[in-house]
Amino acid sequence: MKNFRSASLIVLAALCAITFVPGGRTQTRPAPPQTKKRILVIGQTKGFEHDSIPDAMGTIWKMGHETGLWDTYIRTDTELITKGKVGPNGKNLDAYDALVFASTTGELDLSDQQKKDMLAFIHDEGKGFVGVHAALDTNYKWPEYGEMIGGWFDEHPWSTFWAPIVNEDPNFPATRHFPAGFMKRDEIYQAKAWSREKVHVLLRLDERKLDYNNPRVHRTDHDFAVAWSKMYGKGRVFYSTLGHTNESWNDPDVQKMYFEAIKWVMGLSEGSVESHTKGTPTF
Repeated sequence: MKNFRSASLIVLAALCAITFVPGGRTQTRPAPPQTKKRILVIGQTKGFEHDSIPDAMGTIWKMGHETGLWDTYIRTDTELITKGKVGPNGKNLDAYDALVFASTTGELDLSDQQKKDMLAFIHDEGKGFVGVHAALDTNYKWPEYGEMIGGWFDEHPWSTFWAPIVNEDPNFPATRHFPAGFMKRDEIYQAKAWSREKVHVLLRLDERKLDYNNPRVHRTDHDFAVAWSKMYGKGRVFYSTLGHTNESWNDPDVQKMYFEAIKWVMGLSEGSVESHTKGTPTF
């Protein structure tokens, strides 16, 4: 509880410094849904702890608050990932429409029953899941988690760098604001136990512009996805490696991506989940 309270204070402080405007420009505030959505954001770390976690949580809270689309419940523990009873005024998974893992790491504190409840929440009930950056560096001993999110972290060969990115789906809600090709300074994960045949790649690194004289490059296909969408049973899943740095959460493009991703996993917009081959950039 002490860690949760201190983390909450950090997040609240971050909120005071964050202004969220979808797309980074003045827009008319969207009409809130008749029934406001609820999302649960988890920031527990059992391995590396990213400094950007409060920024991620604060930005997601701000998105819902300023647009009126959802209420955000922020936790650095996993108590609410359950279908069972929780403490006084606690809300279990039945109360939420989507679950967001904000750079979680390591083997999270989840019992076997909690794991079953979480998978049922997404797979059977059709609720949404958004994985932010290190959500891919999580739960290696839980095979179903890797199946749900699409794979696991396998090094970041170039660390934080100016990443050349290709937009593979300019029609998807979370990526339609990006140009065909662009640069972002961030830490891009290499994925293992991952195949584009099992996901719909939205963004990827431009393989023509990478340095392969690096022993940490393990993918011989040179296919480095930056964001993807997929289905897990009835549930919609979105993941992106963007969001490692604190500065990335002040980037209107990254804010817009996660804003639209959260909307999409909750069924407030539509976008493809069909797999496709890697095309050669024409720009």
